[in-house]
Amino acid sequence: MQEEYIKLIFGLKLKQIRSSKDLSLFKLSKLTGLSKSYLNEIEKGKKYPKTDKIVALAEALEVPYDELVSLKLDKNLAPVAEILQSNLLQEIPLELFGIEERDLIEIISNAPMKVNAFISTLIEIGNNYNLTRESFFLASLRSFQEANDNYFPEIENSAKNFLREYLVDSDDFVSNEVMEEILKEEYNYTIVYKDFSLFGAKDLAKLRSIFIKEKKLLYINLISDNDQKRFILAKELGYNYLDLKERLYTFSWASFETFDQLLNNFYASYFAGALLLPEAKLLKDMQDLFAVEHHDLSKFQEILGKYTESPETVYQRMTNLLPKHFNIRDLFFLRLSTKVGSNSFKLTKELHLNQQQSPQANETDEHYCRRWVSLNVLKGLEKHQDDHHEISAQISLYPFNNNQKYYVISSATKDPFNPNYLRSVTIGVLYKSAQRKIKFMNDPSIPVREVAVTCENCGMKDCVERAADPIRFEKDIRNKRLNVTINDFIKEQSK
Repeated sequence: MQEEYIKLIFGLKLKQIRSSKDLSLFKLSKLTGLSKSYLNEIEKGKKYPKTDKIVALAEALEVPYDELVSLKLDKNLAPVAEILQSNLLQEIPLELFGIEERDLIEIISNAPMKVNAFISTLIEIGNNYNLTRESFFLASLRSFQEANDNYFPEIENSAKNFLREYLVDSDDFVSNEVMEEILKEEYNYTIVYKDFSLFGAKDLAKLRSIFIKEKKLLYINLISDNDQKRFILAKELGYNYLDLKERLYTFSWASFETFDQLLNNFYASYFAGALLLPEAKLLKDMQDLFAVEHHDLSKFQEILGKYTESPETVYQRMTNLLPKHFNIRDLFFLRLSTKVGSNSFKLTKELHLNQQQSPQANETDEHYCRRWVSLNVLKGLEKHQDDHHEISAQISLYPFNNNQKYYVISSATKDPFNPNYLRSVTIGVLYKSAQRKIKFMNDPSIPVREVAVTCENCGMKDCVERAADPIRFEKDIRNKRLNVTINDFIKEQSK
């Protein structure tokens, strides 16, 4: 890519110097004897001239040869040069969004000053919000999911082919024993169940699994519950059956080096979900559930229990099927966690399809609305001392966000690897786009609550659940009043 970078820098410098001297491509062509189309190709970074042509350009532009071929750009284009010299363009998964790297380079060469301003703005925003490379890649992955409505037919078909090839039971149930056997016999795995606390490192004890690539050795934490063990085995099958080379080696993953590792982790996880909760089977259960006119959470719990999977796996799997089979694209998925006895909640996973529904992870420095069902199930679970599964639902109305209304259902469970922590998973669908497809949503017995995104940005008065003053909301109100006053003053003075 160094060659492409050199071409682009030369083209940017040529265009910048030519423009500063008020020379058109036609005029420069006449001065150098080089064709206008050839000069245009140079400026776009598509061609690099030979030495004699660079000499002709330097003489025509009245600049030293060494200055023209230098890779140093002036301060106005420094951010552009910095981003081109880095590996960022190679790391950004442009191909996922149908963008060729050459197209992006051409955009930069056509309007370098504007791109420079845009890049500088992004850098400033990133610094202000403490955005990391990791968060950037995670946001890219979420955007990729959203662009595909979180449904990937190739992986769905791969899971179906797997079930057919390995003659799984007629009800498409794949047992732990079958998955272990396939990993051992087909892919030469050695699988060891071990208490990770015996490894001696405190941080390792929190992991569910560790894969040693060189030995094809899969360690699974002995204290993992059966649902987690099944997902780990199914995910390893996904890595191998889909032939995904670059991968992550721990679950939950600690870090990643490339975007491909993160993407392949998603593909393997999607395969695991499609394998453990087959499309046709779960789709039939969802259709039966949505046909019922009475809102009954026990029916939803039956589905959760039927697959012996964690609520998170079922909720996420539903986000795959709702857009594809029910045309419900306005939805979100959230995972929140909290420490027992704490009044602090962290949004650890999110997905928003079709539009950017609230809440968003970048609001973690504020206090999420205490009226969310996602938080209330966590509070309800905290009252129990056993392995209780708390589930609840409500219709959430956002009066300060265009009166948007969502049907939201949430489940909370204890975190088996962090005894002092609880977690909830939530799926919400936009009411107006789902009420005709999901009959029970019209049941008047479903509680309706006015909610906000954060307390700081909420204008509800006398809210007993409020955890912080509405400082952002009041600031916005003051600014709006000031704008009205200014506009009135200008109108009065213009008479």
